[in-house]
Amino acid sequence: MIKVALVDDHALLRSGLASVINSFGGYKVVFEADHGRQFIDLLKTQPKPDVILLDINMPEMNGFETATWIKNNEPAIKVLVLSMMDDDDSIIKMLQNGAKGYILKDSKPDALRNALNEVALKGFFFNDLVTDKVMNLFSKPEEAEQSQAILLTDRETDFLKWCCTEKSYKEIADTMDISVRSVESIRSTMFEKLETLSRVGLVMYAIRNGIVKV
Repeated sequence: MIKVALVDDHALLRSGLASVINSFGGYKVVFEADHGRQFIDLLKTQPKPDVILLDINMPEMNGFETATWIKNNEPAIKVLVLSMMDDDDSIIKMLQNGAKGYILKDSKPDALRNALNEVALKGFFFNDLVTDKVMNLFSKPEEAEQSQAILLTDRETDFLKWCCTEKSYKEIADTMDISVRSVESIRSTMFEKLETLSRVGLVMYAIRNGIVKV
């Protein structure tokens, strides 16, 4: 039985989610929390979950802070983000903070079940928010590592590292002491080399190949 915890400040949503997850078979919601601080307190008395379904916007301790705490203190707990936020910055930051998957709140129950299965059994889940090409990098580690060694220059590797921060492309240009146009050129080249269309894809490549640590 895979144990799940729900951390979201909307009680009605949590109640509905709990019913759906408990109906899947093989899953059990062991406790619910309004925010990260309450989740941490409940860990002292409740069964430790295998997966936490985590919202981002919450009072007291939000999803970013909670994911970071879990990464540093309970790394065996896998974080699956459930949010309405679909922007690159939020996705990248949650991945930086140790999230293993990201799903939107308007997803259907079958999509949620698939996401839980992937995170619980395989360790990662990525949907349409990340391209198929990036997901292939996760399923073929040897090929990914080889391609990273063959394809990337030192400047491209540095660019990837800075992409994994909260810096804008202009700030990355300033940090690398190059023009914004040069950064845009590197970005276009990386998109082509890694066969991705988003900064999220670049970040996932960097994480998968150990260019940055999460």
